[in-house]
Amino acid sequence: MAAAVVLFHHTQGLTDGVRAFADDLRAAGHTVTVPDLFEGATFPTVEAGLAHVEEVLGMETVIDRGVAAAAGLPADVVYAGFSMGVMPAQKLAQTKPGARGVVLYHSGVPATLFGDGWPDGLPLEIHQQAGDPLGELDVSEQLVEDAGGRLFVYAGTEHLVTDRSLPEHDPLVAAIVLQRTLAFLNRVG
Repeated sequence: MAAAVVLFHHTQGLTDGVRAFADDLRAAGHTVTVPDLFEGATFPTVEAGLAHVEEVLGMETVIDRGVAAAAGLPADVVYAGFSMGVMPAQKLAQTKPGARGVVLYHSGVPATLFGDGWPDGLPLEIHQQAGDPLGELDVSEQLVEDAGGRLFVYAGTEHLVTDRSLPEHDPLVAAIVLQRTLAFLNRVG
């Protein structure tokens, strides 16, 4: 069954790799909206993207832009986000009634950040590297426990391994993540 997906990019911006991941979901029959939270800006490193967020935008602005991008969309969507993109994805899932599910890549944040906890019955999956220096595995584990979701942990120490336009891309892990994401979308769509 096809799902409508809102997919949020990571701190390096709306890269070719994020676009390609969205295209892979579309090729499987899903409708995918990919908001550009940085208004066209991309960055060569995670650190440069984080500096842009911290010095220019602020994380609240990033989250607000994500919420605004989803405002005109139907409520029954799957929210997904890469790294920094988990913030607007998770906020929308927890605060906008009707979400079909949530897929978070490379990290998660505590459910209490956006309210009293995880909405009852809202499906969640998180995909993360075991030794990712930016993804706090213990936070993801707690979120999955609170949500009754699933956490997929992959061997490795890189962060944005699913983005094929970046040097840290891991084709094997990215293929497994895509396969599992498609299975999730088929279940909740």
